[in-house]
Amino acid sequence: MAMRVLTLMLFTLLIPFYTVFAQSYNAAIDVQHYDFSLDLTDSNNIIHGQAAITLQFKENTPDFTIDLARRNEEGKGMTVITVKEGNKPLHFTQNNQQLIIHTPGAPGQQHTYTIRYEGIPADGLIISANKFGHRGFFGDNWPNRAHNWLPCVDHPSDKASVSFNITAPDHYTVVANGSLKAEQQLPGHRKLTQWVESEPLSPKVMVIGVAEFAVDHPGDAMGVPVWNYVYKENKDLGFKSYSYALDILPFYITHIGPYPFEKCGNVQSKTRFGGLENASAIFYYENSVSSPGVESLMAHEIAHQWFGDAATETQWRYLWLSEGFATYMTLCYLENKYGVDTLKSSLRADRQKVIAYEKQRFTAVVDTTIKDDYMKLLNPNSYEKGGWVLHMLRRAIGDEAFWKGISTYYATYRNKNASSADFEKIMESVSGKDLHAFFDQWLNTPGHPKLTISYKYDPDKKTLLIDFTQQGDHLFTFPLEYSLDGSLQHVDIHDKTTHLELPFPEKPAGLVVDPGVNTLMDYEIK
Repeated sequence: MAMRVLTLMLFTLLIPFYTVFAQSYNAAIDVQHYDFSLDLTDSNNIIHGQAAITLQFKENTPDFTIDLARRNEEGKGMTVITVKEGNKPLHFTQNNQQLIIHTPGAPGQQHTYTIRYEGIPADGLIISANKFGHRGFFGDNWPNRAHNWLPCVDHPSDKASVSFNITAPDHYTVVANGSLKAEQQLPGHRKLTQWVESEPLSPKVMVIGVAEFAVDHPGDAMGVPVWNYVYKENKDLGFKSYSYALDILPFYITHIGPYPFEKCGNVQSKTRFGGLENASAIFYYENSVSSPGVESLMAHEIAHQWFGDAATETQWRYLWLSEGFATYMTLCYLENKYGVDTLKSSLRADRQKVIAYEKQRFTAVVDTTIKDDYMKLLNPNSYEKGGWVLHMLRRAIGDEAFWKGISTYYATYRNKNASSADFEKIMESVSGKDLHAFFDQWLNTPGHPKLTISYKYDPDKKTLLIDFTQQGDHLFTFPLEYSLDGSLQHVDIHDKTTHLELPFPEKPAGLVVDPGVNTLMDYEIK
């Protein structure tokens, strides 16, 4: 998900420091709902929080853990004050990254526990001045930094509905996931704002934004309310830039399926990423409102509402199901609006990024080597190569089956979690083809095809001789298009060398490899 600073259609990763949290899936519990109440002030950066967490036990356990970063030596982190079930205080302990609640549970039991805590967030909630010098509060949870300010199971596989009750000075506007339920004026120039998200979310896309926003509702797109939140100083420019959402949403709704959330919110923010796909409240970097690439950036983040937010990867290793999908859906949107040449030029650029990245880090798209620092997954394998896999799949099974598969996958795993194997099964079902070798080759095998192509013409036999030779030890299997004097030809590559002898009336003026830009490969012609 989700580090993006857009330059034209290229994503440049600027990876800042953050605390690595080697957190694993919580097998004992399944959270059903979070109800967060936060008190914010202008006088300091301390947040006072209360989290009512409704969960269901999945196994017998004498205690269970909730992820929450404890106060550190620098004075940042959360200190738990009390844990209760109803009015009953419970025994608890804290370590550096987790809260352990010492109460038993049995399979099927559902309980609600209330945690009171306070502290200065070490990460996850950005409290600082924006580029105009105005204070604000911006959630920035990806990948697993929510537990720095919210008690939660900080893993993409544990999804729950969420509500935020934010008490803050009344000069702020508050935006969060879901629908705005209430705003209540309080004494002392303070205000309570309540947002409720009824769809289950991973903590990585739960969010609040608290700032002096200008707010615009430019309209609805196929029934989806679009709301834009920008700094007041960027009001006119921001409202105009973020209006692209009205064009983007209908394409995705038509091709993928119903929009999954209550609104499409677009928020100018202090996110450290180019864009962060928080569900129904997407955050964009501060200067996005003046970026020439804002349409592509918005298309990417809005695509995440379907893929990453609603249909979510089971494990971080399957991040391509989020980032690869958002990358390719963006290209499909741009192809639809601006033509196929836009798609081709973007794919060429993405191909070069993949090839260059493999020289730095030779790993598969599904990278099982990264165990904790998930920021390392924000790379061209997850984004551009993941997008290329979808493009080659589309060409392999055809447009009709591809889009039917995409919409079926979304409908099947909306509000759920999926792996690469789950997506593979869906695409095999709709296409009627065995795609296991395709997925295994492009997702689980490092590298890409590298071809040396040589050809010569025999004028006596009026025959063109072509050799396609794969470089390297691993042999890929793939179809390849090439053009001879404008005549499109096809060849299946699978051996070390594929030799062709083609009848041709005269020496061709030239050979063009992959004119349709449909194969992820590197080649040279000799």
